Amino acid sequence: MPAIEVHNLHKRYGKHVAVQDVSFTVERGEIFGIIGPNGAGKTTTVERIEGLRTPDSGAVMVLGLDPRSDRADLRQRVGAQLQESALPEKMKVWEALDLYASFYRAPASWRRLLEDLGLTEQQNMSYGKLSGGQKQRLSIALALVGSPEVAILDELTTGLDPHARRETWDLIEQIRNGGVTVVLVTHFMEEAERLCDRVAVVDAGRVVAIDTPAGLVSRAMAEQRIRFRPSAPIDDRLLTDLPEVRDVRRTGPQVVVTGSGNLLAAVVSALARNQIVAADLRVEQATLDDAFVALTGAAADNDNIR
Repeated sequence: MPAIEVHNLHKRYGKHVAVQDVSFTVERGEIFGIIGPNGAGKTTTVERIEGLRTPDSGAVMVLGLDPRSDRADLRQRVGAQLQESALPEKMKVWEALDLYASFYRAPASWRRLLEDLGLTEQQNMSYGKLSGGQKQRLSIALALVGSPEVAILDELTTGLDPHARRETWDLIEQIRNGGVTVVLVTHFMEEAERLCDRVAVVDAGRVVAIDTPAGLVSRAMAEQRIRFRPSAPIDDRLLTDLPEVRDVRRTGPQVVVTGSGNLLAAVVSALARNQIVAADLRVEQATLDDAFVALTGAAADNDNIR
Protein backbone atom coordinates (compact mmCIF):
# COMPACT_ATOMS: atom_id res chain seq x y z
CA MET A 1 0.00 0.00 0.00
CA PRO A 2 1.38 3.47 -0.87
CA ALA A 3 1.99 5.87 2.00
CA ILE A 4 -0.28 8.47 0.37
CA GLU A 5 -2.99 8.16 -2.28
CA VAL A 6 -4.63 11.23 -3.80
CA HIS A 7 -7.52 10.63 -6.22
CA ASN A 8 -9.26 13.27 -8.35
CA LEU A 9 -8.87 16.05 -5.78
CA HIS A 10 -10.83 19.22 -6.51
CA LYS A 11 -11.01 22.44 -4.48
CA ARG A 12 -12.61 25.77 -5.36
CA TYR A 13 -12.56 29.09 -3.48
CA GLY A 14 -15.44 31.12 -4.85
CA LYS A 15 -14.80 31.42 -8.58
CA HIS A 16 -11.16 30.41 -8.25
CA VAL A 17 -10.36 26.74 -8.81
CA ALA A 18 -7.29 26.00 -6.70
CA VAL A 19 -7.02 22.26 -7.39
CA GLN A 20 -8.43 20.43 -10.42
CA ASP A 21 -8.61 16.65 -10.58
CA VAL A 22 -5.22 16.10 -8.89
CA SER A 23 -4.13 12.48 -8.52
CA PHE A 24 -0.85 10.91 -7.42
CA THR A 25 0.60 8.35 -5.03
CA VAL A 26 3.59 8.55 -2.70
CA GLU A 27 5.41 5.31 -2.08
CA ARG A 28 6.66 4.38 1.36
CA GLY A 29 10.23 5.43 2.07
CA GLU A 30 10.59 7.93 -0.78
CA ILE A 31 11.09 11.68 -0.85
CA PHE A 32 8.28 12.96 -3.05
CA GLY A 33 8.56 16.54 -4.26
CA ILE A 34 5.78 18.92 -5.28
CA ILE A 35 6.81 21.95 -7.35
CA GLY A 36 4.87 24.57 -9.28
CA PRO A 37 4.34 28.30 -9.86
CA ASN A 38 2.75 30.72 -7.42
CA GLY A 39 -0.91 29.81 -6.88
CA ALA A 40 -0.56 26.42 -8.58
CA GLY A 41 -2.37 24.62 -5.75
CA LYS A 42 0.57 22.94 -4.01
CA THR A 43 -0.17 24.08 -0.48
CA THR A 44 -3.92 23.45 -0.85
CA THR A 45 -3.11 19.88 -1.90
CA VAL A 46 -0.79 19.14 1.03
CA GLU A 47 -3.17 20.80 3.48
CA ARG A 48 -5.79 18.27 2.36
CA ILE A 49 -3.26 15.48 2.99
CA GLU A 50 -2.71 16.92 6.46
CA GLY A 51 -6.46 17.09 7.07
CA LEU A 52 -6.47 20.88 7.36
CA ARG A 53 -8.84 21.46 4.41
CA THR A 54 -11.91 19.69 3.08
CA PRO A 55 -12.01 19.19 -0.71
CA ASP A 56 -15.09 19.76 -2.81
CA SER A 57 -14.57 16.29 -4.29
CA GLY A 58 -11.97 13.57 -4.51
CA ALA A 59 -10.36 11.31 -1.94
CA VAL A 60 -7.13 11.21 0.03
CA MET A 61 -5.77 8.28 2.00
CA VAL A 62 -2.67 8.52 4.19
CA LEU A 63 -1.32 5.24 5.59
CA GLY A 64 -4.70 3.75 4.76
CA LEU A 65 -6.59 6.39 6.77
CA ASP A 66 -8.77 9.35 5.79
CA PRO A 67 -7.18 12.60 7.05
CA ARG A 68 -10.59 13.99 8.06
CA SER A 69 -12.53 11.09 9.56
CA ASP A 70 -9.41 9.43 11.03
CA ARG A 71 -7.74 12.67 12.08
CA ALA A 72 -6.95 11.64 15.67
CA ASP A 73 -5.24 8.41 14.64
CA LEU A 74 -3.39 10.00 11.75
CA ARG A 75 -1.99 12.83 13.85
CA GLN A 76 -0.08 10.19 15.79
CA ARG A 77 1.57 8.96 12.58
CA VAL A 78 2.13 12.10 10.47
CA GLY A 79 4.40 15.05 11.23
CA ALA A 80 4.08 18.38 9.43
CA GLN A 81 6.17 21.50 9.05
CA LEU A 82 3.86 24.21 7.74
CA GLN A 83 4.82 26.93 5.28
CA GLU A 84 4.32 29.57 7.96
CA SER A 85 4.47 28.83 11.68
CA ALA A 86 5.75 30.44 14.86
CA LEU A 87 6.04 29.85 18.57
CA PRO A 88 5.77 32.29 21.50
CA GLU A 89 8.85 34.49 21.46
CA LYS A 90 9.85 33.60 25.04
CA MET A 91 9.28 29.85 24.79
CA LYS A 92 12.54 27.96 25.12
CA VAL A 93 13.59 25.34 22.60
CA TRP A 94 13.41 22.46 25.07
CA GLU A 95 10.02 23.65 26.32
CA ALA A 96 8.58 23.55 22.80
CA LEU A 97 9.86 20.04 22.19
CA ASP A 98 8.73 18.81 25.60
CA LEU A 99 5.25 20.26 24.99
CA TYR A 100 4.91 18.75 21.52
CA ALA A 101 6.18 15.37 22.75
CA SER A 102 3.33 15.31 25.26
CA PHE A 103 0.83 15.26 22.38
CA TYR A 104 1.92 11.78 21.24
CA ARG A 105 1.48 8.29 22.59
CA ALA A 106 4.98 7.16 21.62
CA PRO A 107 7.13 10.26 21.09
CA ALA A 108 10.75 10.27 20.05
CA SER A 109 13.38 11.42 22.50
CA TRP A 110 13.42 15.17 22.06
CA ARG A 111 16.87 15.27 23.63
CA ARG A 112 18.11 12.98 20.87
CA LEU A 113 16.43 15.20 18.27
CA LEU A 114 18.24 18.21 19.71
CA GLU A 115 21.52 16.38 19.22
CA ASP A 116 20.68 15.04 15.75
CA LEU A 117 19.56 18.48 14.53
CA GLY A 118 22.44 20.41 16.06
CA LEU A 119 20.33 22.32 18.58
CA THR A 120 21.81 21.09 21.86
CA GLU A 121 23.58 24.37 22.53
CA GLN A 122 20.36 26.30 21.82
CA GLN A 123 18.05 24.19 24.01
CA ASN A 124 17.76 26.94 26.66
CA MET A 125 17.41 29.78 24.16
CA SER A 126 14.07 31.46 23.63
CA TYR A 127 12.42 31.06 20.24
CA GLY A 128 12.67 34.79 19.52
CA LYS A 129 16.47 34.69 19.77
CA LEU A 130 17.00 31.85 17.31
CA SER A 131 18.41 32.48 13.84
CA GLY A 132 16.37 31.62 10.77
CA GLY A 133 18.27 28.39 10.28
CA GLN A 134 17.84 27.40 13.92
CA LYS A 135 14.09 28.05 13.72
CA GLN A 136 13.89 25.80 10.67
CA ARG A 137 15.80 23.08 12.51
CA LEU A 138 13.42 23.41 15.41
CA SER A 139 10.42 23.15 13.07
CA ILE A 140 11.87 19.90 11.71
CA ALA A 141 12.37 18.60 15.25
CA LEU A 142 8.75 19.45 16.11
CA ALA A 143 7.57 17.62 12.98
CA LEU A 144 9.59 14.54 14.00
CA VAL A 145 9.03 14.45 17.75
CA GLY A 146 5.98 12.22 17.33
CA SER A 147 8.06 9.52 15.55
CA PRO A 148 5.99 9.93 12.37
CA GLU A 149 5.82 7.49 9.49
CA VAL A 150 5.20 10.40 7.10
CA ALA A 151 6.69 13.91 7.31
CA ILE A 152 5.24 16.77 5.24
CA LEU A 153 7.65 19.67 4.80
CA ASP A 154 6.28 22.81 3.12
CA GLU A 155 8.83 25.38 1.85
CA LEU A 156 11.33 24.13 4.39
CA THR A 157 14.40 26.12 3.34
CA THR A 158 12.85 29.45 2.33
CA GLY A 159 14.86 32.30 3.79
CA LEU A 160 17.93 30.21 4.61
CA ASP A 161 21.41 31.08 3.39
CA PRO A 162 23.05 28.54 1.02
CA HIS A 163 25.10 26.91 3.79
CA ALA A 164 22.10 26.44 6.09
CA ARG A 165 20.03 25.19 3.16
CA ARG A 166 22.53 22.46 2.33
CA GLU A 167 22.77 21.43 5.97
CA THR A 168 18.98 21.12 5.98
CA TRP A 169 19.13 18.95 2.85
CA ASP A 170 21.44 16.57 4.72
CA LEU A 171 18.88 16.43 7.55
CA ILE A 172 16.06 15.56 5.16
CA GLU A 173 18.11 12.69 3.73
CA GLN A 174 18.77 11.48 7.27
CA ILE A 175 15.01 11.56 7.96
CA ARG A 176 14.31 9.37 4.91
CA ASN A 177 17.18 7.04 5.77
CA GLY A 178 15.49 6.57 9.14
CA GLY A 179 12.47 5.09 7.37
CA VAL A 180 10.24 8.17 7.19
CA THR A 181 8.34 8.96 3.98
CA VAL A 182 8.85 12.63 3.10
CA VAL A 183 6.59 14.94 1.09
CA LEU A 184 8.59 18.03 0.18
CA VAL A 185 6.92 21.16 -1.20
CA THR A 186 9.62 23.45 -2.57
CA HIS A 187 10.25 26.26 -5.03
CA PHE A 188 13.99 25.55 -5.20
CA MET A 189 14.61 23.43 -8.28
CA GLU A 190 18.10 22.50 -7.08
CA GLU A 191 16.55 21.25 -3.84
CA ALA A 192 14.05 19.03 -5.65
CA GLU A 193 16.72 17.74 -8.03
CA ARG A 194 19.09 16.92 -5.17
CA LEU A 195 16.62 15.30 -2.75
CA CYS A 196 13.57 13.90 -4.48
CA ASP A 197 13.08 10.38 -5.77
CA ARG A 198 10.07 11.60 -7.77
CA VAL A 199 8.56 15.02 -8.43
CA ALA A 200 5.03 16.15 -9.26
CA VAL A 201 4.88 19.37 -11.29
CA VAL A 202 1.66 21.24 -10.49
CA ASP A 203 0.41 24.08 -12.69
CA ALA A 204 -2.95 25.89 -12.58
CA GLY A 205 -4.28 23.35 -10.11
CA ARG A 206 -3.37 20.30 -12.21
CA VAL A 207 -0.56 17.77 -12.12
CA VAL A 208 1.15 18.22 -15.49
CA ALA A 209 3.92 15.66 -14.94
CA ILE A 210 5.20 13.12 -12.42
CA ASP A 211 8.60 11.52 -12.82
CA THR A 212 12.08 11.32 -11.38
CA PRO A 213 14.00 14.61 -11.67
CA ALA A 214 16.15 13.06 -14.40
CA GLY A 215 13.05 11.76 -16.15
CA LEU A 216 11.40 15.18 -16.13
CA VAL A 217 14.53 16.76 -17.57
CA SER A 218 14.85 14.19 -20.35
CA ARG A 219 11.13 14.37 -21.21
CA ALA A 220 10.92 18.15 -21.26
CA MET A 221 14.30 19.07 -22.71
CA ALA A 222 15.39 17.24 -25.84
CA GLU A 223 17.54 20.23 -26.79
CA GLN A 224 21.20 20.89 -26.13
CA ARG A 225 22.89 24.15 -25.25
CA ILE A 226 26.43 25.26 -26.07
CA ARG A 227 28.09 28.35 -24.65
CA PHE A 228 31.37 29.86 -25.92
CA ARG A 229 33.31 33.08 -26.50
CA PRO A 230 34.23 33.55 -30.20
CA SER A 231 37.75 34.68 -31.03
CA ALA A 232 36.34 37.10 -33.65
CA PRO A 233 32.96 38.72 -34.34
CA ILE A 234 30.49 36.38 -36.05
CA ASP A 235 27.24 36.83 -37.90
CA ASP A 236 24.42 34.87 -36.20
CA ARG A 237 23.42 33.52 -39.61
CA LEU A 238 26.63 31.51 -39.66
CA LEU A 239 25.03 29.35 -36.98
CA THR A 240 21.28 29.82 -37.49
CA ASP A 241 21.64 28.44 -41.03
CA LEU A 242 22.75 25.11 -39.57
CA PRO A 243 19.87 22.57 -39.42
CA GLU A 244 20.93 21.51 -35.92
CA VAL A 245 20.55 25.05 -34.50
CA ARG A 246 17.25 26.37 -33.19
CA ASP A 247 18.34 29.59 -31.51
CA VAL A 248 21.38 31.84 -31.07
CA ARG A 249 21.59 34.52 -28.42
CA ARG A 250 24.30 36.57 -26.79
CA THR A 251 25.11 37.28 -23.16
CA GLY A 252 27.90 39.83 -23.13
CA PRO A 253 30.90 38.43 -25.02
CA GLN A 254 29.45 34.91 -24.97
CA VAL A 255 27.32 33.20 -27.59
CA VAL A 256 24.71 30.66 -26.48
CA VAL A 257 23.53 28.18 -29.11
CA THR A 258 20.49 25.94 -28.58
CA GLY A 259 19.64 23.03 -30.81
CA SER A 260 19.49 19.27 -31.27
CA GLY A 261 21.15 16.39 -33.05
CA ASN A 262 24.94 16.53 -33.41
CA LEU A 263 24.92 20.19 -32.36
CA LEU A 264 28.44 20.40 -30.96
CA ALA A 265 30.13 19.00 -34.05
CA ALA A 266 28.04 21.18 -36.37
CA VAL A 267 28.83 24.40 -34.50
CA VAL A 268 32.55 23.68 -34.07
CA SER A 269 32.89 22.76 -37.77
CA ALA A 270 31.12 25.92 -38.89
CA LEU A 271 33.37 28.06 -36.72
CA ALA A 272 36.52 26.26 -37.91
CA ARG A 273 35.59 26.82 -41.56
CA ASN A 274 35.56 30.54 -40.80
CA GLN A 275 38.80 30.52 -38.79
CA ILE A 276 36.98 31.28 -35.52
CA VAL A 277 38.05 29.65 -32.25
CA ALA A 278 35.41 28.86 -29.62
CA ALA A 279 37.11 29.87 -26.37
CA ASP A 280 35.74 28.76 -22.97
CA LEU A 281 33.41 26.36 -24.78
CA ARG A 282 31.14 24.25 -22.63
CA VAL A 283 28.13 22.06 -23.24
CA GLU A 284 25.44 22.80 -20.67
CA GLN A 285 23.24 20.01 -19.39
CA ALA A 286 19.54 20.62 -18.99
CA THR A 287 18.38 21.00 -15.38
CA LEU A 288 15.11 20.77 -13.51
CA ASP A 289 14.89 24.56 -13.92
CA ASP A 290 14.73 24.03 -17.68
CA ALA A 291 12.16 21.25 -17.36
CA PHE A 292 10.05 23.40 -15.03
CA VAL A 293 9.93 26.25 -17.54
CA ALA A 294 9.17 23.88 -20.40
CA LEU A 295 6.33 22.18 -18.51
CA THR A 296 4.69 25.24 -16.93
CA GLY A 297 5.80 28.19 -19.02
CA ALA A 298 6.82 29.93 -15.78
CA ALA A 299 10.28 31.12 -14.87
CA ALA A 300 11.71 29.30 -11.86
CA ASP A 301 11.93 32.47 -9.78
CA ASN A 302 13.04 31.42 -6.33
CA ASP A 303 11.55 34.54 -4.77
CA ASN A 304 8.09 34.33 -6.32
CA ILE A 305 7.20 30.65 -6.76
CA ARG A 306 5.18 29.16 -3.90
